[in-house]
Amino acid sequence: MGACCSCLSGRGGDGSHNQLLLAENEREAISALLQYLENRSDVDFFSNGPLRALSTLVYSENIDLQRSAALAFAEITEKDVREVNRDVLEPILILLQSSDSEVQRAACGALGNLAVNTENKILIVEMGGLEPLIRQMLSTNVEVQCNAVGCITNLATQDDNKSKIAKSGALIPLTKLAKSKDIRVQRNATGALLNMTHSGENRQELVNAGAVPVLVSLLSNDDADVQYYCTTALSNIAVDESNRKKLANTEPKLVSQLVSLMDSPSPRVQCQATLALRNLASDSGYQVEIVRAGGLPNLVQLLVCNHQPLILAAVACIRNISIHPLNEALIIEAGFLKPLVGLLDYTDSEEIQCHAVSTLRNLAASSEKNRTALLAAGAVDKCKDLVLKVPLSVQSEISACFAILALADDLKPKLYEAHIIDVLIPLTFSENGEVCGNSAAALANLCSRVSPEHKQYILNNWSLPDEGIHGFLIRFLESGSATFEHIALWTILQLLESNSPEFNQLISDDELILTGIKQMSQSQQQNAGDMQVKNGGVGNSNGNGDGDDQYEDPKIELYNLTQQILQILG
Repeated sequence: MGACCSCLSGRGGDGSHNQLLLAENEREAISALLQYLENRSDVDFFSNGPLRALSTLVYSENIDLQRSAALAFAEITEKDVREVNRDVLEPILILLQSSDSEVQRAACGALGNLAVNTENKILIVEMGGLEPLIRQMLSTNVEVQCNAVGCITNLATQDDNKSKIAKSGALIPLTKLAKSKDIRVQRNATGALLNMTHSGENRQELVNAGAVPVLVSLLSNDDADVQYYCTTALSNIAVDESNRKKLANTEPKLVSQLVSLMDSPSPRVQCQATLALRNLASDSGYQVEIVRAGGLPNLVQLLVCNHQPLILAAVACIRNISIHPLNEALIIEAGFLKPLVGLLDYTDSEEIQCHAVSTLRNLAASSEKNRTALLAAGAVDKCKDLVLKVPLSVQSEISACFAILALADDLKPKLYEAHIIDVLIPLTFSENGEVCGNSAAALANLCSRVSPEHKQYILNNWSLPDEGIHGFLIRFLESGSATFEHIALWTILQLLESNSPEFNQLISDDELILTGIKQMSQSQQQNAGDMQVKNGGVGNSNGNGDGDDQYEDPKIELYNLTQQILQILG
């Protein structure tokens, strides 16, 4: 505040010259303000006398008094940030209109300080603060630029302000200032651009303003803050499919730069670079490109680091990359299986567990070699041990993984030996449709094409645990859900087609199962008959192919399954 006092005291040798040029109300305001400043700790400068004194200096034609007022507001707001009213903001906004760079700098600083408060952010924009701030961003004075952009950055953290800023014409000067040679201006400008990327509409405005090439070019900046703001902004921009396509066509170096930043000494830059790659890897082209750019070694290292946000970002990224079939073997060869299985024990974050299981499921999708590697890494045993104890979201992922694994005939012997049926049966009681359905599908697949040497596993689980496979079949036959009824009938048919006398005996001697099948046969026969009448008979066709629709009806399929089963049972 010393600088303010010197201005208030005048700049003449004895102060008399300036005093003679002052109006009476200005001299009174200066005198009062000096007294307030001497007792500043007890003074509220945002009301009554102090605010009137400051306002008097603001509206003076004396540039020194305007400077003093601006500097006073800047220092006061640096120490006292709280919600203020229009009477406080109006004189500061008036100072923003000044052509004097010192006044502009201090006024922008004061407004930026007040813009830390949420209510003030809204009011500043409502009172027309954006237009003068944009003008000051275009100043040739670096200090003015820095404070003006800093204020815009603070204003842009308020959701309602973001769209107003995007449409105010601020994005083009912000983009230009992101390339400033002054690191403070760069940080403020890139921070403001980042704050504008939190909604799809604003992201599009940002892309249209030409910000993307600038953000990409700044990824190689030496400053960690600038790198962080740019990686985070690009990560948000990459959320939108249309933007990913544009990035793929216009930014050929983007992936390699982000891969390089995964090895940054700054954990937050590492994290945001990884998240940006995760978002890009929503598209198949980027899934392949990230691997080709050497992204796997960095990702596998991040999976075993000690920083949870980094682990989450890395496992989410590899989950997306693992979707592409060309990447499956490469991921396994890069050593991902052991750390992925280890992350299943990460009880602090079910999101990490979900991504880890989902990745393992993707890796097992298409190759016997990959599935064998998965088993050797202990993935199936770990999932089996955890599945009844983990949160529902993780349980859903594990049950889906089981359903995929059970489809592979080459894997069934290992799944039997792992006693996976012991957990699948309890999971079919889940009230969650995905968990229940996935587990039932896995169980049904394990009952399909059962070899003589493995039929004992089915027999051992016929009644255990929780009423076993038998109870599962009864519950699903009586469920009233066409999907679950279909699973039960298909499972019964698969058991019968295994040509095992033991399976045939168990089913043919079970009155509950037989009754359920017969009742469903009669019910579906009636439904099928009603449909035939509705469609004008089986052979009737209207020439548009509609006559064949009935065969695609689930009720027809259920009826056909019951007939196949009853025919085998005689």
